[in-house]
Amino acid sequence: MTAVSQTRGAARIHAAFAEAQAQGRAAFIPFMTAGYPSAAEFPAVADALLSRADLLEVGIPYSDPLGDGPTIQRASEKALDGGTSTRRTLQLVADLRVRHDKPIVIMTYVNPIYAVGPREFMRLAQAAGVDGLILPDLPPDQDIEIAALAEEYGLAVTFLIAPTSTPARVRLVAEACTGFLYAVSVTGVTGTREGAALNEVPAMLALARQFAHVPIAVGFGVKDAATASQVAQQADGVVVGSAFINAVRDGQDVGALAAEIAEGCRKL
Repeated sequence: MTAVSQTRGAARIHAAFAEAQAQGRAAFIPFMTAGYPSAAEFPAVADALLSRADLLEVGIPYSDPLGDGPTIQRASEKALDGGTSTRRTLQLVADLRVRHDKPIVIMTYVNPIYAVGPREFMRLAQAAGVDGLILPDLPPDQDIEIAALAEEYGLAVTFLIAPTSTPARVRLVAEACTGFLYAVSVTGVTGTREGAALNEVPAMLALARQFAHVPIAVGFGVKDAATASQVAQQADGVVVGSAFINAVRDGQDVGALAAEIAEGCRKL
């Protein structure tokens, strides 16, 4: 088993999971696309989520988000149309860091990192107070420099597994993660789902725990307190994204929804 990374970001992320566990909860990790519904309105939405979150996941808007469903795709399109770039995303995070001390992780596809330049991206992320990166389209065995640069700049890295991942793939990904391991609940893209979308989670987590040296969070398909509770009984963390973007789109109270889902993250 690989030693746990001791970078600044990894330590802060692991401490947040440990605090949630000590309180009898799975860590609550809401997601929001940077610059959505606008750059001016995003800070208030992020503040509302951070008031209940253990960690906040902020997505860099991207024009070709292959792992995201229509809800997050539309949010990215609107954010990009409003001028939210990769650099602007990091500035928005820096502004949040002035008001909040909770861990903030960036979800980004690899192309925005290379568009800025990997070292410059890591420098800007460190300066903004980012704690870690979630890299959905970068397999660890194809990563030439990103993870090493992230560690150099004190940032944790998180990679993804899915129900279709083989034991060999799960081991490879789990041992490469330094922040947390992101377990995708279903094969496919992000989004809220009806029915038994979470049935494959127990077997996937049982396999992942054989290799993981970091906390395991589950995302995709979690939309409310009931689905959050279902995941929280099994995982160390619960990631919720599309439900919050839908709430913002529909003019609903994001803070109230965050409070409801956070309560659902309690262990029974």
